[in-house]
Amino acid sequence: MILKSRRARKWTIVVASLLVVVLAGAYTLLQVAGSRTFQFFGTLVNRVETSEKIVALTFDDGPDPAGTSTILDTLKSRQVPATFFLIGRDIAAHPDLAREIAAAGHEIGNHSFSHDRMIGVTPSWVADEIEATDALIRTTGYTGDIHFRPPNGKKLFALPRYLAAHNRVTITWDVEPDSAGIPGAATIEQDTIGQVRPGSIILLHAMYPAREQTRLALGPVLDGLKQRGYRFVTVSQLLAARR
Repeated sequence: MILKSRRARKWTIVVASLLVVVLAGAYTLLQVAGSRTFQFFGTLVNRVETSEKIVALTFDDGPDPAGTSTILDTLKSRQVPATFFLIGRDIAAHPDLAREIAAAGHEIGNHSFSHDRMIGVTPSWVADEIEATDALIRTTGYTGDIHFRPPNGKKLFALPRYLAAHNRVTITWDVEPDSAGIPGAATIEQDTIGQVRPGSIILLHAMYPAREQTRLALGPVLDGLKQRGYRFVTVSQLLAARR
């Protein structure tokens, strides 16, 4: 009986140890999947190291009738270029709005077709998501480089492998004032201006109807950063400024 009891305790310890290892591994993978600064393959950029006061303004999602025209008008009035990471299904639903973004001279990036989280997915699914959206972006008349931003910033194995194989950079961000809930315009303005540093990539969600506060904050954010000596560039221009 004593021997059996010892064996039972031994196996309990072994099983518990294995469970700890598995859980620790799963936790690590979840951390990597959501990291803004690391991925297993290829190049990821969340900001660039530079002493120049330049910043890239980016928008995720859309195009959508609720936000596109207002955003474009605000950018035009202040002569600010931006990079729009558009969703393929939204481009298909509103091709005229996507063409307006391209015609205004802004950069267009790929934010997947369906906006599903790109972890635990197959390589063929990743290829379909990206390539279908690339094709839709080209129908807008946009001819520049198409950078990619993962939906919700999530990536693990298949997505970085695809991007690395096609010499494409994963673009994340280091300033995200409106990602946690929907704060008021004044909070978005203060948080953005307070967090920006030379080489920052700002992420804003201003396209959809619920994002009116971000649209209201956009003008003051642009004015405030300009007053502090910042110059706005596209993501491609920011990447070219890397040391």
